[in-house]
Amino acid sequence: MALHIIDHPLVQHKLSIMRKKDTSTMKFRELLKEISMFMGYEVTRDFPLTYEEIETPLMKMNAPKISGKKVVIAPILRAGLGMVDGLTMLMPSARIGHIGMYRDEETCQPVFYYYKMPANKERLVILTDPMLATGGSACDAIKRLKEDGYKSIRLMCLVASPQGVKAVTEQHPDVDIYLAALDEGLNEKNYILPGLGDAGDRIFGTR
Repeated sequence: MALHIIDHPLVQHKLSIMRKKDTSTMKFRELLKEISMFMGYEVTRDFPLTYEEIETPLMKMNAPKISGKKVVIAPILRAGLGMVDGLTMLMPSARIGHIGMYRDEETCQPVFYYYKMPANKERLVILTDPMLATGGSACDAIKRLKEDGYKSIRLMCLVASPQGVKAVTEQHPDVDIYLAALDEGLNEKNYILPGLGDAGDRIFGTR
């Protein structure tokens, strides 16, 4: 497992605007799309290349192209949906799965109300969720993906707490985590501090 914090100045600048409580829903959604695209460059940085002969207007050459990496983008509903558009701008042919869950208040066990993934289990899964707070949802989603036969999984979040990172690394040490920011911690309601509030509410205008 490796923790990757993407500290590019443009990512950090846009994230600061997203954190502001008076940033509009439209602006928040737009910035999340842009940051997701920038983060996608780092998530895919180690994709292998192969070469094929092409012909430019002037001559033939051996040109690089991505070799064999079939990708699934899998948002954790609902907030994870906000990161999909930015990634598909980079990878228009990527398949898109959906993972919806909630936690049973009595048993504290995850209940999956929707789970739909492509049949090809050899694909790399980029699991998206803007917030990695306690890590519970991410750990449950990764566990379900593994049980379904997926072996290559990367977790991409906007903001995380140390507690959430610790939970994922302990339960799934083979999963790389990509963040725009590692924040201070959690409050008594398990919101990330300083954070940016409820990402789902801010994306969809339900706050």
